Amino acid sequence: MKKLCGFTISSLLLKFSLILCCLTEHSCFWRIKNSEDNYGDLRSDCGFMLLAMEEAIEDNYYSQIFDFRIPARKYEFFLVMFFATEEINNNPYLLPNMSLMVSIVFGQCEDTLGILDEVYLQQNNSLNFINYICGLEPRCDVDLTGPSWKTSLKLAIYSRTPKVFFGPFNPNLSDHDQLPYVHQIATKDTCLSHGMVSLMLHFSWTWIGLVISDDDQGIQFLSDMREEMQRHGICLAFVNVIPETMQIYMTRAKIYDKQIMTSTARVVIIYGEMNSTLEVSFRRWAYLGAQRIWITTSQWDVTTNKKDFSLDFFHGTVTFAHHKGEIAKFRNFLQTMNTDKYPAAISDSVLGWNYFNCSISKNSNKMDTFTFINTLEWTTLHKYDRVLSDEGYNLYNAIYAVAHTYHELILQQVESQKIAGFKGVFVDCQQVASLLKTRVFTNPVGELVNMNRRENQCAEYDIFNIWNFPQGLGIKVKIGSYFPCFPQSQQLHIYEDLEWATGGTSVPTSMCSVACTAGFRKIYQKQRADCCFDCAHCPENEVSNETADMEQCVRCPDDKYANLQQTHCLQRDISFLAYEDPVGMALACMALCFSALTILVLFTFVKYKDTPIVKANNCILSYILLIFLILCFLCSLLFIGHPNQATCILQQTTFGIFFTGAISTVLAKTITVVMAFKLTIPGNRMRGMLASGAPNLVIPICILVQLVLCGTWLVTSPPFIDRDIQSEHGKAIIICNKGSVIAFHFVLGYLGSLALGSFTVAFLARNLPDRFNEAKFLTFSMLVFCSVWITFLPVYHSTRGKIMLVVEVFSILASSAGLLGCIFVPKCYVILVKPDSNFLQKYKAKFRY
Repeated sequence: MKKLCGFTISSLLLKFSLILCCLTEHSCFWRIKNSEDNYGDLRSDCGFMLLAMEEAIEDNYYSQIFDFRIPARKYEFFLVMFFATEEINNNPYLLPNMSLMVSIVFGQCEDTLGILDEVYLQQNNSLNFINYICGLEPRCDVDLTGPSWKTSLKLAIYSRTPKVFFGPFNPNLSDHDQLPYVHQIATKDTCLSHGMVSLMLHFSWTWIGLVISDDDQGIQFLSDMREEMQRHGICLAFVNVIPETMQIYMTRAKIYDKQIMTSTARVVIIYGEMNSTLEVSFRRWAYLGAQRIWITTSQWDVTTNKKDFSLDFFHGTVTFAHHKGEIAKFRNFLQTMNTDKYPAAISDSVLGWNYFNCSISKNSNKMDTFTFINTLEWTTLHKYDRVLSDEGYNLYNAIYAVAHTYHELILQQVESQKIAGFKGVFVDCQQVASLLKTRVFTNPVGELVNMNRRENQCAEYDIFNIWNFPQGLGIKVKIGSYFPCFPQSQQLHIYEDLEWATGGTSVPTSMCSVACTAGFRKIYQKQRADCCFDCAHCPENEVSNETADMEQCVRCPDDKYANLQQTHCLQRDISFLAYEDPVGMALACMALCFSALTILVLFTFVKYKDTPIVKANNCILSYILLIFLILCFLCSLLFIGHPNQATCILQQTTFGIFFTGAISTVLAKTITVVMAFKLTIPGNRMRGMLASGAPNLVIPICILVQLVLCGTWLVTSPPFIDRDIQSEHGKAIIICNKGSVIAFHFVLGYLGSLALGSFTVAFLARNLPDRFNEAKFLTFSMLVFCSVWITFLPVYHSTRGKIMLVVEVFSILASSAGLLGCIFVPKCYVILVKPDSNFLQKYKAKFRY
């Protein structure tokens, strides 16, 4: 085995700085920004090189190679390397008679980018690369780099040897034309945004903050999230695009802090790389006490290091990790690992960082090595999850991908008999990269790994909830899964009785406005996101049911009405002006009583038809008027009871015709009185007209005109049965819709013109001499009639429902009673009470007619 040569980098490490400027005066954050402590808790990259050797690995090989303190957060990578190589070396079907061993490529898993820059500047592209095999023969062993993509990108620029990147998938490394020797083992997050939105919908989180890195991958993620969130009605409360440059970030840090601390969004998505300004922001907000639920990817699987930690510090971190099978043998490997063969040296400065009060001096450059007897003791004390992280699992697959590549290369060497020198030494980098790219194999877990196709549209995700506790302890619990290729209703599966870091099973809320409950609707606020709205009661007779948060209320059908809470529709009670109602019964009794009274008056007039008072007032016209009044009283009964099509038509037509007959009769009587007194003038020709009964023709003519109006009304827009749902809450009043309101007012107007004409003529004849002159009574009756119907119009149009019918019926009865009372009651008084005054012998009438 060739001698490995190393490059002293201690001076470079002392010069290396995290460039994290003054975040806070707290000592823990001083540890982050201090460049003199290279064993801090920020992530750094690791680079491994896999060698296929014919010799067996010596027991003390790794103890000699890894004679440095391993950073706590990188110890998982070493454990995976040790486990995977041992598993492969014990597999007789993979690399038989060969040993797969590990060497460090660069930087002892510290800051790789700065070291690479300085090394290449100082060495001027010489062959003395860190921990590469120094020899005259070039080798094309595969390097494993990660988790930062920038490391692999720089290595690809500096060195044209095959490399497998085991960090999260990054599009910057997927261009095989520009980077033919770089391969990614991780699958692309094609459905991550949809999975996160599905989780928000499940928990009704609609007001979300988003923090991303200012790079191409972050901007693409922002675009995907915007599209998914807009499709499902979720709003972004703020978007913090964190610049990659520390100097620019520090000029805006307070703006970012204020935005996230004052925002009402309780759920924040973080997307970007660790070991960046984005992680600085995350830890800064943690120190400021941002009480948020953080949704992110598995690489942000971090725990806090605050000693005075409280449950309100974080509400919890929800991470999406690619689903991976459990490596059952890995747990046993941890418990039985021989620490004499594998190193377990961990810097005690990390222990002081995690478990004490950051008391290590910032000026300390070197710490004594702290070695555990058993690795299980380390995994217990440290925040280490024996279920592999995504990077750890990717590294596991990458090692197997390289082993299968080496296996195929050795088979090709054996078949072509081109083995020169050492078996397992490969010099054609293009051949190695080509074979590595086309590897398709099944790993020991049973998962199919295809190196040529890393975009899995059906990649499943496991969803974890991380609770942080004092002293840096944390609990990571799987709370569900996301299956993008399942039917939409079955894609997201969240376990029941989920417990949150704040205690209890009630889901924390994150919304701009509290959801509108049933009975309310949303009113959007101007110049704000759609998730910000006010809640207003539904309009009358509209409901919003149990599905809450409705933008528009639903109107109840006409046969139903909204309950007081306006949450659902109730069946309306049917109502109408019934005979059983007190008002209906009173009106019906009044109509019948007045009808009976009118009949009595008619009977009285017939009985006393030969008396002077009856004769003096034209008994025939009196009989006609009384008959029309009886009909007017009785027509009011059509307005009472359950309406039907027949009664709806008869209501207005009979009312118009009967009242036209009554008013025209009054007009005829008035004309007769005037003509009778005109006959006293010598030589007047009206005597013949009066004797022939010409004034009586006014009645049929007026009725005929009214019949034409009513006929036109019935032909054009006849009355019909209708429901009034506005007048009384919870009731549907069955009424007769007049059809044409204009026709109705034409009928009333015609009656009004007749009444006005009768009133005018009667008023002019009121002072004519005669004992039995009824002109005064006719004038007064027309005055009462006009007063009733003039009052009727405003009152009628200001009421609704059954009250309208009551007003109309009352007006019919009142006007009819006015005619009956003003014209006939005085005459009946004379006939019945003072019969002595009703004799021709006592009073000599000047006229007989």
